Amino acid sequence: MEAIFSYFEQLNPVRAAFYATLFTWGVTAAGAALVFLFKTMNRAVLDGFLGFTGGVMVAASFWSLLAPGIEMSEGEGFIKVIPAAVGFILGATFIFGLDKVLPHIHINFKENEKEGIKTPWKRTTLLTLAITLHNIPEGLAIGVLFGGVAAGFEGASVAGAVTLALGIGLQNFPEGFAVAMPLRRHGLSRFKSFLYGQSSAIVEPIAAVIGAWAVMTFQPILPYALAFAAGAMIFVVVEEVIPETQRDKYTDIASMGFIIGFVIMMTLDVALG
Repeated sequence: MEAIFSYFEQLNPVRAAFYATLFTWGVTAAGAALVFLFKTMNRAVLDGFLGFTGGVMVAASFWSLLAPGIEMSEGEGFIKVIPAAVGFILGATFIFGLDKVLPHIHINFKENEKEGIKTPWKRTTLLTLAITLHNIPEGLAIGVLFGGVAAGFEGASVAGAVTLALGIGLQNFPEGFAVAMPLRRHGLSRFKSFLYGQSSAIVEPIAAVIGAWAVMTFQPILPYALAFAAGAMIFVVVEEVIPETQRDKYTDIASMGFIIGFVIMMTLDVALG
């Protein structure tokens, strides 16, 4: 890991954020590629994967984003937590707005439960857009951390940013599989299912570059930006990921998946970040 940290320390922060999220995109593609090996996905496995994804996102929101953001804020007491509170609310509100506008449907939801503006788009497209919505705050979080390193903020480190990318990549693998298999089940070919599954993570490098550039250009926003990404991820978990796991009889498996994902991300962040 030291060699990886050293390599990223030598890169321009925007490029580092781009490379890190190319990795998370690649892991998504690797997960989606499992559609070539399996014909179906057991519902218990799917719910377990989704729970794992939620656990990683919640742990990353606190350990990688909120805690460092509060630490680097100035002042004491209530003053110190204001940037985190404001950024968190703005991040959640941002994804809330996208959720109301972007046409999508969640993996385990029925055809009449589409969200966003009404469109004639097929269910396959709507499923992909739902996961794309998940990936926006993930890419943004990685970019913001790399931007914070460039700005010289205490509490922002290359190790922390790389560790976050590793954790997000870890949960992107089952997420890619969780997108591709339902698409296959709805009649798409294996290749098209893979193509749609991996494309859901294309937004991560874009969001990462924007996040890194914004923090480098407007340095005082870093504590707000970290909390913004955290608020966006928590909204996704509460509004989308968890409800998707509670619609069948495998809620206990999903809950244990959440716990495992949380513990793994927390351990990675504390041990490596």
